[in-house]
Amino acid sequence: MLKVLFAGTPDVAVPSLMALAQDTENFEVVAVLTRPDAPSGRGRRLTPSPVKTAALTLGIPVLECDPSEPAFLTELMATGAEVAAVVAYGRILHQDVLDALPRGWYNLHFSLLPQWRGAAPVQRSIWSGDTVTGATVFRITAGMDSGPILSQATVSIGPHETSGELLERLSHDGSNLLHATLRALDENRIHPVEQSDGSYDRADKIRTEDARIRFDVPVFAVDRQIRACTPAPGAWCVVHAGDGERSEKLHVIQASPASMENPQTPDSLAPGRLAVGKRNVWVGTLTSPLELLRVKAQGRQEMSAADWARGARLGVGARCD
Repeated sequence: MLKVLFAGTPDVAVPSLMALAQDTENFEVVAVLTRPDAPSGRGRRLTPSPVKTAALTLGIPVLECDPSEPAFLTELMATGAEVAAVVAYGRILHQDVLDALPRGWYNLHFSLLPQWRGAAPVQRSIWSGDTVTGATVFRITAGMDSGPILSQATVSIGPHETSGELLERLSHDGSNLLHATLRALDENRIHPVEQSDGSYDRADKIRTEDARIRFDVPVFAVDRQIRACTPAPGAWCVVHAGDGERSEKLHVIQASPASMENPQTPDSLAPGRLAVGKRNVWVGTLTSPLELLRVKAQGRQEMSAADWARGARLGVGARCD
């Protein structure tokens, strides 16, 4: 039986933890390493990570100390772990930590490495227009997501899929891949292969300012940006009501390239210009209009774009930027 330390923090890591913990014939998850409780919600109360919550439910000991602290190695060795499985843990692991476990540290990464190394591979793959992505299990080394690969699995990206939806799907597919890979590793049926050299796109983190929607690009590019930034950090724009005075921040939760078969769809709109029908809200792009479907104005609940527009008192010159 392989003794495993599991390291992870957010919801997407929970399926992998569950897959390993439930296979008591082949694995013993001896401890879980996760980020410390963090402020959350309007009250900013300290809240445990989803992985910590799952670990406590399973009765697995939890480690929350920083791996860069000298005391961590002592705690790590006390677990008796032989190998570590890492899924979206969120901290850098230094070489002394990587060398501490006899069979190494293995990461489940949500891209087909070596493409999209970095913090936001799912978001970047959607934003770039990829139609196929996947998951990779690789051995962690000093370089960023550059260690030798043990296994990969591919999935198609749906034409209307958001990063949140795709990540949810990959978290379950990836849990099966990680489970199977660690079994094969334990039975000496799999051997890491070095990643190929070359120039590959990096998956840099998407920050709030990056998620401000650009309308001076073709509609397909606007659609990709919104889907890539949904649900986090959340695509947004500033709406100017058209009276020269009022403006507000608007989060776009759902949108789609407008159907030009709908006779009510404007033939063309200047980039950023808003047009409102009885049941539709459109905004112009460099090409055809984008239809807004679900939005959330500052300080208000999420609602349909049509309901928002009715209460927003938009003037003739209303626009988004």
